[in-house]
Formats: sequence, structure tokens, C-alpha cells
Amino acid sequence: MVNNFHMPPVGYGPGSQPEDEAELEYMPLPQDMRTFSVHIPDVENSGGLAPAMDLLARVANAADRVAAEGGSERFDLAVLDLANRRLIAETMGEGEVAMKIRGLPSVRAQESVFAGIWVLHGAGLDAIEVASVPQDARARAFEPFRPGDANAAGTGVVNAPALLVELQDKSAGYTASGELHVVNLTLLPHTEGDLAWLDARLGIGSTDILSRGYGNCRVTATALPHVWRVQFYNSMDQLILDTFEVTDMPEVAIAAAEDLSDSAERLREVLEAIT
Repeated sequence: MVNNFHMPPVGYGPGSQPEDEAELEYMPLPQDMRTFSVHIPDVENSGGLAPAMDLLARVANAADRVAAEGGSERFDLAVLDLANRRLIAETMGEGEVAMKIRGLPSVRAQESVFAGIWVLHGAGLDAIEVASVPQDARARAFEPFRPGDANAAGTGVVNAPALLVELQDKSAGYTASGELHVVNLTLLPHTEGDLAWLDARLGIGSTDILSRGYGNCRVTATALPHVWRVQFYNSMDQLILDTFEVTDMPEVAIAAAEDLSDSAERLREVLEAIT
């Protein structure tokens, strides 16, 4: 009699594989993306806070004007007492972009939660500026904090001299109406010696920028006019894009006109909620 039963193949099914086999490890997912959230200051008695409320209303109006006409407007906070300044600070909060402007006087600029509205601190300076970018960050960007060294030497320098000639040429021929020029180091062959040599030859300017959103973007002005080092990091602080940009100001740091208009509207909503 023919038996049609066949034994199943060995090595298949549950329990057939070793239990001590290594588990797959997955890269952590990105986290902590910053988004706008409305914060309404807790005000019990707004009677003595009229100066701050008036100033914030004027800041909102300035945001509309700057969105339509460009330029910048500045408001001095030193004239306010402690309670009014506290309300201003709580309303402004901290946004995505922070700037450090070296020199005399040095200035710290922190974008508020309202894009294009900046809080400025420095020696003798306590103010709010409404602008796509603080004026000092543009005007003083390429003032040498550490001048470029024309006699810098290094080891392992391969492609950096050609890149320097390109950047110098684009810097000399820069016009405000010209196209953005980008040198993408991530896609170009280079050595650590190349980077160190370029850093020494280009020097360091006076404006440093950190933009925090999905990961970080770190922007540093060089001492060569209109040349910026722009580096993008993911949420785990790994460098994913390394570039030089030849421009007046990298776009990642600029508040667009639409952002300023939106900030004016949001700030008015907060003022209405307080009152």
C-alpha cells in the first residue's frame, strides 16, 4: 500500500531557529520637531501693564509694515518697569533662531515665538526689533573676528585651493540681485586637511546663527564678504549637509514677509486674550 504522508522538511516553522540569534536594531526615529504653540501670559491685574500692552500693539503694527515695505523697526525696553518687562518676556518666549554678533558692543538676538520679531540684548541694549533679520547681523556679519590667514599652511590639503579660488571669485563678483551660489562640501571629495586649511584662509566673521527646527542648522559668517558656512544636522546631531553659501544672508535665518504678517495676527490674538 502506498503511503501519501510525507514528513515536513526540517528547519522550518516555529522553534526551528536558534533563540539566541541577534535582534535587528533600528535607527532611532527623529524627535522633538519645534512647532508654534500659543502661550497666553497669566495676568491677574492688567491695570499697571498698559505700557507693555501698548508696546506690543505697536510691535504688531510694525510687523505689518515691515512685511509690506521691508526695513526694520526697533523698540526700546529699557523704559519699562520690571512688571511690564516681565510681561514682554513671557509673551515673546523663544523661537527657532538665535544669533550672536561679536564685536563692540556684542549683541545677542533671540527670535521670539513670533517669526521676525527679535529680542536683542547687549551692553546698553535691551530692545525688540521687527525685521526679517536683525540689522546688526547683516551689517556686521563679515567684520573679521579672526581674519583669514593668507599664509596658512597645512597637511593633507588636496582640493581646498580650488574651492578657495571659487569662493573668492564669487565673493568679489557678488551682487544683491545675483543668484545664490552654493559649494556643497558633502558632495565634493575633500580631506580633513582641506577643511582646516579653508577655515584658516577664510577666517571668521562676526555673526553666528543657530536655527533649531527639525534638527539644527548652524551658520557662521566667514571674514570673506558674503561667504557663509552653513551646516545642517539631523535631530541626533549628525552632520548631514555641509556647505558654503555666497549670499547676503542665508535663507534659513530669514523671516519671510508672510511670516511677519502671520506674527502680527498672532500677537494681536494674544493681546486680545490678555485683556
